[in-house]
Formats: sequence, structure tokens, C-alpha cells
Amino acid sequence: MPEQFGSLHLELSSTVDRVADELRRAVFDGELESGTPLREIALAASLGVSRPTVREALALLVAEGLATRAPNKGVSVAQPDPESVRDVCRARAVLEIAGVWRWHEALEEDREAVRRALVAYTSAVNAGASYQELNERHLAVHRSLVGLTGSPRLVAMAESLSAELKLALAQIDRVRRNAHDQAGSHTHLVRLLERGDVEAAAADIEQHLARAEVDILEAFGTVTRDSAPRRD
Repeated sequence: MPEQFGSLHLELSSTVDRVADELRRAVFDGELESGTPLREIALAASLGVSRPTVREALALLVAEGLATRAPNKGVSVAQPDPESVRDVCRARAVLEIAGVWRWHEALEEDREAVRRALVAYTSAVNAGASYQELNERHLAVHRSLVGLTGSPRLVAMAESLSAELKLALAQIDRVRRNAHDQAGSHTHLVRLLERGDVEAAAADIEQHLARAEVDILEAFGTVTRDSAPRRD
């Protein structure tokens, strides 16, 4: 009975995934900048697939926060909102600093997760990985810090915040091309934790996140470094 397998669409699903992967790559590599309209007809012709396939792929990007859908305008590459960036950055700081302060009390498996995330990130940097992979590895280090709290709810919150910042951070990393500096900064942070200097580590991550906030806002022309608010 054909109806029995009506919900199985392996070929279509895999095609949708491939289209979504290619669009993600183009976004992270800067071929598709923030605000670029993602027209179904043009994309379908360019990629040699059907419009419904493109439509499903675009829905995935919208769900991930990489694209936005506006009434009567269609889908376009997401454009980070300055106020949202500020809010997300400050929420990140609360979660990650809380995790750093829990280093001594954290489970060994959670501390090991921080070490593994750092190794994965530095390895990707040294291997010259794609911007998309660097972005994912970079954010994984930050999420692992929240994991030190031992709270699945806080980790889920951190994952949601990472999704909101993913595109903005990728654009910064691509423009500044400072992945080696970022990896060095994160290595320094983990060394502070391994030495047991939690206070210095907490101050370090707070400064790191404050700089990241300014970098993002500077890149979008919404603030200058001199006029950025200070966190004391």
C-alpha cells in the first residue's frame, strides 16, 4: 500500500538539506550578505532544484535565525538588530561568568567538555577550517562554559542565545580574520581556570564578551569604540 510510506521523502529531504547547507556556506563565507533577498525562483534556477525544495531549505534557515521572512517581501539573509545584539551579549555574559565561577564545584565531565571544546576550536583554526565550522567551534567553547553550571536549562538558554548571535559573530570573524587571536584568548582563559584562578578567569571572560559586543556593534556602524558603554 503506497499510503503506508507516504511520509517518507528521503530524496527530497536530502536535497533540501543540501540546498540549506549550500546557502549556509554562502552566508558564512560572505557571498550572501545581511539583507540580501533570497528569491525562490532565482535560487531554484541557480541550484537546479524545484521551488518547493528551495522553500523548505529557506524555512530551515529562518528557523535557525540565519534568514528572516517578512510579509509581502519574502525571505532575506538576517540582519542583526543592535538592541537585540546588546541584550544577547549581556545575557551571555551572565551565563558564562556564572559557569566560570563554578569551575571548582563543576563535575569533572563538565570541565573536560570545556577542554575538548577548546581543542576542537584550536584544531579547526590551525587547519584553516571554513568560517561556518570556526563559528560553530567558537560558540561551542562559550556554551561549554555555561555547562559548568550543571544546569540543562541554562545550557539550553545559552544555545538559544548562540543561535541569535551566530550570524553576527561569523561576519565579525570573516572581516577581522582574527581566529588565531581568538583561539589564543580562549586558551589563556582555560589556563587560568586550570591554575585555579577563577577570579581572573571571570574577569577575563567578562572583558572578552564586552569587547565582542563592541566589535559586533562597530561592524554594523551602530557604535564606536570610544562611545561604547563600559562595564565596571
